[in-house]
Amino acid sequence: MTEENLTVSQAAYDSKIEGNIIFTRVDAAINWMRKNSLWPMPMGLACCAIELMATASSRFDISRFGAEVMRFSPRQADVMIVAGTVTYKMALAVKRVWDQMPEPKWCIAMGACASSGGMYRSYAVLQGIDRLIPVDVYISGCPPRPEALIEGLMKLQRKIEGEESLKNQKQEPASA
Repeated sequence: MTEENLTVSQAAYDSKIEGNIIFTRVDAAINWMRKNSLWPMPMGLACCAIELMATASSRFDISRFGAEVMRFSPRQADVMIVAGTVTYKMALAVKRVWDQMPEPKWCIAMGACASSGGMYRSYAVLQGIDRLIPVDVYISGCPPRPEALIEGLMKLQRKIEGEESLKNQKQEPASA
Protein backbone atom coordinates (compact mmCIF):
# COMPACT_ATOMS: atom_id res chain seq x y z
CA MET A 1 0.00 0.00 0.00
CA THR A 2 1.40 3.38 -0.92
CA GLU A 3 1.66 6.29 1.44
CA GLU A 4 -0.95 8.25 -0.54
CA ASN A 5 -3.57 5.45 -0.31
CA LEU A 6 -2.90 5.08 3.41
CA THR A 7 -3.68 8.73 4.16
CA VAL A 8 -6.87 8.64 2.08
CA SER A 9 -8.17 5.52 3.84
CA GLN A 10 -7.46 7.02 7.26
CA ALA A 11 -9.32 10.21 6.36
CA ALA A 12 -12.35 8.27 5.11
CA TYR A 13 -12.77 6.41 8.40
CA ASP A 14 -13.01 8.49 11.55
CA SER A 15 -14.10 6.48 14.59
CA LYS A 16 -14.71 9.66 16.59
CA ILE A 17 -17.58 10.66 14.31
CA GLU A 18 -19.02 7.23 13.55
CA GLY A 19 -20.35 6.50 17.05
CA ASN A 20 -21.94 9.92 17.58
CA ILE A 21 -24.65 9.90 14.93
CA ILE A 22 -28.14 8.72 15.80
CA PHE A 23 -31.15 8.70 13.49
CA THR A 24 -34.58 8.75 15.15
CA ARG A 25 -37.98 10.43 15.06
CA VAL A 26 -38.60 13.48 17.23
CA ASP A 27 -41.60 11.73 18.83
CA ALA A 28 -39.42 8.77 19.79
CA ALA A 29 -36.75 11.02 21.34
CA ILE A 30 -39.30 13.06 23.32
CA ASN A 31 -41.09 9.94 24.55
CA TRP A 32 -37.78 8.34 25.53
CA MET A 33 -36.96 11.40 27.65
CA ARG A 34 -40.42 11.52 29.20
CA LYS A 35 -40.62 7.84 30.09
CA ASN A 36 -37.19 7.80 31.72
CA SER A 37 -37.71 10.88 33.87
CA LEU A 38 -41.08 10.49 35.55
CA TRP A 39 -41.50 12.71 38.60
CA PRO A 40 -44.25 11.29 40.79
CA MET A 41 -46.65 13.35 42.87
CA PRO A 42 -47.46 10.98 45.76
CA MET A 43 -51.05 11.24 46.97
CA GLY A 44 -50.74 8.88 49.91
CA LEU A 45 -54.20 8.78 51.44
CA ALA A 46 -54.21 5.49 53.36
CA CYS A 47 -52.28 2.27 53.98
CA CYS A 48 -51.12 2.01 50.34
CA ALA A 49 -48.95 5.06 50.99
CA ILE A 50 -46.65 2.92 53.19
CA GLU A 51 -46.03 0.61 50.23
CA LEU A 52 -45.46 3.66 48.03
CA MET A 53 -42.81 4.88 50.47
CA ALA A 54 -41.21 1.43 50.56
CA THR A 55 -40.87 1.53 46.77
CA ALA A 56 -38.52 4.50 47.10
CA SER A 57 -36.25 2.61 49.52
CA SER A 58 -32.96 1.03 48.50
CA ARG A 59 -34.44 -2.47 48.55
CA PHE A 60 -36.75 -1.79 45.60
CA ASP A 61 -34.81 1.14 44.06
CA ILE A 62 -37.36 3.04 42.01
CA SER A 63 -34.50 5.22 40.76
CA ARG A 64 -33.73 2.54 38.14
CA PHE A 65 -36.78 3.86 36.31
CA GLY A 66 -35.99 7.55 36.71
CA ALA A 67 -38.86 8.06 39.16
CA GLU A 68 -37.00 8.58 42.43
CA VAL A 69 -37.61 12.32 42.50
CA MET A 70 -40.86 12.48 44.47
CA ARG A 71 -42.24 15.97 44.01
CA PHE A 72 -44.58 17.45 46.58
CA SER A 73 -45.31 20.43 44.39
CA PRO A 74 -47.84 19.72 41.63
CA ARG A 75 -46.11 22.16 39.29
CA GLN A 76 -43.00 19.97 39.28
CA ALA A 77 -44.66 16.56 38.91
CA ASP A 78 -45.94 14.73 35.86
CA VAL A 79 -47.39 11.50 37.26
CA MET A 80 -49.81 11.37 40.18
CA ILE A 81 -49.83 8.18 42.21
CA VAL A 82 -53.13 7.99 44.11
CA ALA A 83 -52.45 5.48 46.88
CA GLY A 84 -55.33 4.65 49.17
CA THR A 85 -58.92 5.48 50.01
CA VAL A 86 -60.26 8.66 48.45
CA THR A 87 -63.05 10.15 50.54
CA TYR A 88 -65.39 12.78 49.14
CA LYS A 89 -63.91 15.22 51.62
CA MET A 90 -60.44 14.67 50.11
CA ALA A 91 -61.57 14.33 46.49
CA LEU A 92 -61.66 18.06 45.75
CA ALA A 93 -58.11 18.48 47.08
CA VAL A 94 -56.91 15.63 44.83
CA LYS A 95 -58.69 17.22 41.85
CA ARG A 96 -57.14 20.63 42.61
CA VAL A 97 -53.64 19.13 42.75
CA TRP A 98 -54.32 17.27 39.48
CA ASP A 99 -55.45 20.48 37.79
CA GLN A 100 -52.27 22.27 38.91
CA MET A 101 -49.99 19.67 37.31
CA PRO A 102 -48.59 20.69 33.90
CA GLU A 103 -49.28 18.73 30.71
CA PRO A 104 -48.42 16.02 29.82
CA LYS A 105 -49.47 14.26 32.99
CA TRP A 106 -50.43 10.72 33.91
CA CYS A 107 -52.20 9.01 36.81
CA ILE A 108 -51.64 5.69 38.57
CA ALA A 109 -54.41 4.33 40.82
CA MET A 110 -52.61 2.25 43.44
CA GLY A 111 -54.65 -0.27 45.38
CA ALA A 112 -58.22 -1.49 45.49
CA CYS A 113 -59.52 1.63 47.27
CA ALA A 114 -58.13 4.09 44.72
CA SER A 115 -59.27 1.88 41.83
CA SER A 116 -62.80 0.98 42.95
CA GLY A 117 -63.46 2.12 46.51
CA GLY A 118 -62.18 -1.20 47.87
CA MET A 119 -64.10 -2.68 50.77
CA TYR A 120 -65.68 0.66 51.61
CA ARG A 121 -69.15 0.81 50.09
CA SER A 122 -70.26 3.90 51.96
CA TYR A 123 -71.55 7.36 51.22
CA ALA A 124 -68.23 8.91 52.27
CA VAL A 125 -65.87 7.03 49.91
CA LEU A 126 -65.38 7.79 46.22
CA GLN A 127 -65.81 4.52 44.34
CA GLY A 128 -62.73 4.91 42.18
CA ILE A 129 -60.52 7.89 41.43
CA ASP A 130 -61.37 7.47 37.73
CA ARG A 131 -64.69 9.17 38.46
CA LEU A 132 -62.72 12.33 39.14
CA ILE A 133 -59.56 12.24 37.02
CA PRO A 134 -58.41 10.05 34.09
CA VAL A 135 -56.38 7.02 35.16
CA ASP A 136 -53.67 5.52 32.95
CA VAL A 137 -52.60 2.49 35.04
CA TYR A 138 -54.50 0.53 37.70
CA ILE A 139 -52.57 -1.47 40.30
CA SER A 140 -54.57 -4.13 42.13
CA GLY A 141 -54.06 -5.31 45.68
CA CYS A 142 -54.87 -4.37 49.24
CA PRO A 143 -52.29 -3.01 49.70
CA PRO A 144 -50.24 -3.76 46.59
CA ARG A 145 -46.60 -4.69 47.08
CA PRO A 146 -43.82 -2.32 45.95
CA GLU A 147 -43.07 -4.73 43.11
CA ALA A 148 -46.60 -4.14 41.80
CA LEU A 149 -46.01 -0.38 41.76
CA ILE A 150 -42.76 -0.90 39.86
CA GLU A 151 -44.66 -3.05 37.34
CA GLY A 152 -47.26 -0.28 37.07
CA LEU A 153 -44.52 2.27 36.38
CA MET A 154 -43.11 0.02 33.68
CA LYS A 155 -46.59 -0.24 32.08
CA LEU A 156 -46.86 3.54 32.18
CA GLN A 157 -43.44 3.81 30.52
CA ARG A 158 -44.59 1.49 27.73
CA LYS A 159 -47.72 3.61 27.28
CA ILE A 160 -45.69 6.84 27.11
CA GLU A 161 -43.32 5.22 24.62
CA GLY A 162 -46.16 4.74 22.14
CA GLU A 163 -47.69 8.23 22.38
CA GLU A 164 -47.58 10.77 19.59
CA SER A 165 -45.93 13.64 21.42
CA LEU A 166 -46.03 16.39 18.84
CA LYS A 167 -49.44 15.64 17.35
CA ASN A 168 -51.23 16.48 20.61
CA GLN A 169 -49.45 19.82 21.10
CA LYS A 170 -51.66 22.89 20.93
CA GLN A 171 -50.96 25.00 17.89
CA GLU A 172 -50.43 28.74 18.30
CA PRO A 173 -52.79 30.79 16.11
CA ALA A 174 -50.98 32.46 13.24
CA SER A 175 -50.53 36.16 13.82
CA ALA A 176 -51.98 38.40 11.15
